[in-house]
Amino acid sequence: MTRTINTLWGLLAAALAIRLGLSALLPLADTTEPRYAEIARIMAETGDWITPWFDHGVPFWGKPPLSFWAQALSFKLFGVSEFAGRLPSWLANVLTVALVFAMRFHLHANTDRQQATVSGLWAALIYATTALGFLSGGTIMTDSYLALGTTLTLASLLIRLRGGSDWWGWGFFIGLVIGLLAKGPLVLVLTGVPVFCWAVITRQWGNLWRCLPWLSGTSLTLLLVLPWYLLAELKTPGFLDYFIVGEHFKRFIISGWQGDLYGNAHQFTRGTIWLYLAVASFPWGLIAVTGWGIRRWRSTPVPARAASDGTTMLLTVSALTPAIFFTFSGNILWTYTLPSLPFIAVLAAGVFSQAAGYRWQRASYACALLIPLAASSGAGWLAIHPEQLKTERDLVGRASALPELSPDQLHYLGEAPFSARFYSQGLVQSLSTDELQSRLADAQLPPPALVAVSNNDKAWLDRLRKTATVLDQNRRYTLFHLSDGKPAAITAKSITIGSAVTISKPGATTGATSDGT
Repeated sequence: MTRTINTLWGLLAAALAIRLGLSALLPLADTTEPRYAEIARIMAETGDWITPWFDHGVPFWGKPPLSFWAQALSFKLFGVSEFAGRLPSWLANVLTVALVFAMRFHLHANTDRQQATVSGLWAALIYATTALGFLSGGTIMTDSYLALGTTLTLASLLIRLRGGSDWWGWGFFIGLVIGLLAKGPLVLVLTGVPVFCWAVITRQWGNLWRCLPWLSGTSLTLLLVLPWYLLAELKTPGFLDYFIVGEHFKRFIISGWQGDLYGNAHQFTRGTIWLYLAVASFPWGLIAVTGWGIRRWRSTPVPARAASDGTTMLLTVSALTPAIFFTFSGNILWTYTLPSLPFIAVLAAGVFSQAAGYRWQRASYACALLIPLAASSGAGWLAIHPEQLKTERDLVGRASALPELSPDQLHYLGEAPFSARFYSQGLVQSLSTDELQSRLADAQLPPPALVAVSNNDKAWLDRLRKTATVLDQNRRYTLFHLSDGKPAAITAKSITIGSAVTISKPGATTGATSDGT
């Protein structure tokens, strides 16, 4: 038993360590990660901890500020980098893993603490190595914090039902605070539905009332949440209408909702969320369903205590609620299934903690290593071939390394990508085609200037190649240097970031860059 516990601890630590290491390996690729990272960077730069800003002068009403607070604080402490931006999500994931362990440990019907520890470690390992659980554990997004909030709320109730201390009762409401400040009222649905269904089916309303400090806990929740919502509306009027009505009702009801101020709606066939859940929970979701089927076929009884207090049913509804809720929405992402995974892991762990056999153990350990090793291989390949990512890190870096030039002289024709904004510390500028046309016609473009043009814009690419020097190219943009409409005398020695770059002459084809494009 001790050997099994040590092996599971080692696998869990390895999975978390691998995910932390990958957080520093890859650049931020458009659109989600650099968008949220740039919002957090602006928060750290301006010191405005009330309103997240989509851009200077443009408030971001799409999400509450908890994730931005965490990332901005990390930037303050460790400097602006990919690792600093991703570290808070990793820490939130570690807390979720700990809660998954605690749930399974308290659920174990056997009084043997070693067996309960094995069961808890299996649950934690399963969650940490699901496809989405692993990937989200070091990604700059809000879903990690929502999952932490929903897991803390429902785990606290479950552990209180199993005789946990009064402190878990307060954890129920702290989880709601985290969810409300990370994602909004959605947390009330994802936690309220399982609790309500459990109370109705088991008729334990009295037990529900007694095990949680409802009056003081609700007061604490309002005290910690309402001030920010009110301050945000006072500072930028219109926030509550957009966030509450638009993001939580119109986005859900209207497939392809056109009111999104910060991106595009994601329109999918209703019911697609179940496919996403299967992918997100890979490989453990399939194993859990298979194990459940085998138990039903063998008529294996549910442990008496779990049956009497209904906690198994509470877990099941908690695992299915996000998918059921988003079945009726066509505007979805696969990350919406993340709050399901902690409870799927707890349910699946029952299969592994009770099975025996050396060959079976080796196969299960291999499943635990599948996602971390696959992700490491993929990340390693992308680190060698960064041109495969939609990121402007290298292009901005090379432009910044040119002598007598600065990032604020880099213009993107059209809207500047978020990765360009982040890696230039918000200094790159967007340039409309009309403005560039005017500047070129009137010779008003201040020399020297750098212009990045989309590789799909053949007309402007052909035009600028006749009058400007091609400095660099990635999968999305070609970087030109203009100086009074004349080719600039830039040599390969000017570029000090990455490998040497072949510099094209006006009218010539672009040479191969260090990233192979």
